[in-house]
Amino acid sequence: MTERQIRLFGDPVLKTPSEPIAEIDDGVRGLVEDLVDSVLPPGRAGVAAPQIGVDKRAFSYNVDGQVGYVINPVLVEVSGEPELMDEGCLSVPGLWFKTLRYPFARVTGIDLDGNEVELSGTGVLAQALQHETDHLDGKLYLDRLDKESRREAMKQVRASDWF
Repeated sequence: MTERQIRLFGDPVLKTPSEPIAEIDDGVRGLVEDLVDSVLPPGRAGVAAPQIGVDKRAFSYNVDGQVGYVINPVLVEVSGEPELMDEGCLSVPGLWFKTLRYPFARVTGIDLDGNEVELSGTGVLAQALQHETDHLDGKLYLDRLDKESRREAMKQVRASDWF
């Protein structure tokens, strides 16, 4: 299909919890193709459906040469001692803030054939799984920042040329 434009902070779709996908049809197949095409440009670790304007529970990922997608993902496990990690977001371009994330994460969901899938990992993949499932729950990483960092982030958002 095509790489889709990323919705930016302030778009209501980014703050709305996504609806589960009830049926795999041509629309869902197209959505998955668009999600995968949209995560391929360099520097992208994940794209959630709300980031391309679709309020459905699906995301794509591109970490360490591994590219894929998960439909109806559920974050079923996080473990380890949470760490502050540098984090950014395509929907909040140009901003990077230390965000508390678990070093291991696991999601379950389905693929386009309705088969159950499980995806787990550490490092950037764990961070991406947590970040993308947050998007599907209507949360941005900015929502996870401590008060002082969030204040600074909002100041930078207001001063940005894209807001």
